[in-house]
Amino acid sequence: MSSSSLLTTGQAAQCLQLGKVIAYPTEAVYGLGCDPLNESAVRRVLALKQRPESAGLILIADEFDHFGPYIAPLSEELEARALSAWPGPVTWLVPKSDLVPSWLAGEHQTIALRIPDHPVCKALCEAFGGAIVSTSANPGGQEPALDARSVEAYFGSALCGTVEGDLGSGDKPSEIRDLVSGRVLREG
Repeated sequence: MSSSSLLTTGQAAQCLQLGKVIAYPTEAVYGLGCDPLNESAVRRVLALKQRPESAGLILIADEFDHFGPYIAPLSEELEARALSAWPGPVTWLVPKSDLVPSWLAGEHQTIALRIPDHPVCKALCEAFGGAIVSTSANPGGQEPALDARSVEAYFGSALCGTVEGDLGSGDKPSEIRDLVSGRVLREG
């Protein structure tokens, strides 16, 4: 991988603001990210992953308030339930705001949200100033990228670049739970 395609979190945040797609290390695998409010960027992520729009995408943020535009009003109990697992490797399916477009949430009445406990993810969201799309960096049916070289092999120049950093100590994707029912949909 050429050094010109490695990004600092500040450079990556600029790419996101320009509607571009980036890759970055997470707790277990490399992720692809973009501005969730930029339809063309989200559609680019879906195309790169060969993922149907109906599936929806996960958003990550460094603080709960950054999810405000994406969620329906929550009771104090539900907000406390979500916050009890964050930061960490739990993705909550949260009732979505009526303003969330189908190209982001898919065919679901919920939006998938996570506050990661990974320094690069947190710094990236902080530098961007909001939530970002987070989905594993791999085309459909392929293994998720575990290093920057694999990201380059999968996506080459289709990305603005890859954020420097190490993967966390996780060995599998985040657990997915429904916030309202508490039901586990994918073990973590």
